[in-house]
Amino acid sequence: MPTPLPYLGADFFSAIASRSLADIGFAISHALFGNEISKADLEELTHQAFPFETPVVDLDPGVTSVLELFHGPSLAFKDVGARYMAALMSYFSKRTDKEVNILVATSGDTGGAVAMGFHNVPGVRVSILYPSGRVSELQEKQLTTLGGNIQAFEVDGTFDDCQAIVKQAFVDAELNNHLSLSSANSINIFRLIPQGFYYVSAYGQVQKYNKPVVFSTPSGNFGNLSAGAMVQKMGLPVAHFVASTNLNQVVPNYLKTGDYNPKASIATISNAMDVGSPSNFVRLAHLYDDQFDQFTSKVTGYFFDDDETRAGMRAIYQQYGYVSCPHTAIGIMGVQAYLAGRSDDCIGVALATAHPAKFKPLVEEILATPVDVPERLAILSHRTKQSIHIPATYEAFKESFLLTV
Repeated sequence: MPTPLPYLGADFFSAIASRSLADIGFAISHALFGNEISKADLEELTHQAFPFETPVVDLDPGVTSVLELFHGPSLAFKDVGARYMAALMSYFSKRTDKEVNILVATSGDTGGAVAMGFHNVPGVRVSILYPSGRVSELQEKQLTTLGGNIQAFEVDGTFDDCQAIVKQAFVDAELNNHLSLSSANSINIFRLIPQGFYYVSAYGQVQKYNKPVVFSTPSGNFGNLSAGAMVQKMGLPVAHFVASTNLNQVVPNYLKTGDYNPKASIATISNAMDVGSPSNFVRLAHLYDDQFDQFTSKVTGYFFDDDETRAGMRAIYQQYGYVSCPHTAIGIMGVQAYLAGRSDDCIGVALATAHPAKFKPLVEEILATPVDVPERLAILSHRTKQSIHIPATYEAFKESFLLTV
């Protein structure tokens, strides 16, 4: 974590909030890094990372909006963090001759974004661990078809198993003595920092309504919400956060009871949020000074099961004509639930984390309407999957991993 986080204040955010995502990223990065990277290089890096925007789309103008985060190459919000991190790693790798080995666990979207962001980046090899049978077909194609410096490990287990393997690798002295290891999961702060940029962008886009802003974040590993809490701590005027989850309700339960009890993850139709032991809970609690009262004054949690998610997707489509993936629908339902219990006049912004085409069969089944697949995703469907299938043990991963490096 940057220590201390620079406090930039509301004036800073008001002055830059109407700018492009790349301009916002440059301004905040410069405040964080100082002279660690020259202004010219940093500006080039951020504009290289963000050739796309994250637009806010109104569902009910002035009441409920959606922040669309799926306009990058992998059609998911993880593009923002992965492309920024890839640009920085490419920059710093030029200072050393040692290859960096990135280990990343994915429940769906992280892997595709990391694979595309780091594909053919010099001096970097990427190993992606994903739970077998628990990602959508197109998500799996994004992980397993690029080749080159991208290697996929299909794990007979859950996302939590994949995450535990990655964490164990970082404390394996033998592995670290021979290899330079890093992570592209949100346990790496450089994956998290840029995710704060789009909260700032969204704030700027809804300022015209002159209302307090509530963000609803579909949450699994809680990196996305932690990124929002970081820019809030830096001065972004966020009235409240809604942690919207599926049946993996560890954090909503904590917010109600004060007891944090990680559990085995439950498989749901919103698979990218199937996390029973979220890594970023510790970081999020730290951002609220490890004080339960502070945490609950800033964050409210809601969870929805699969039947509720299906019904929500249908209701959103019928009411607004908006096609949402299951994760986005949970975000919208979360902010609707929060606003329904409020007497003050806020605007709710739900984060749309993935393009519905990434879940095409499911979305078409639920909504009974065709979903167009963008060309950059459609071309993957004809490619051949290439992965190394392993049991969910660290020993099996280490043995297979060492054969690939």
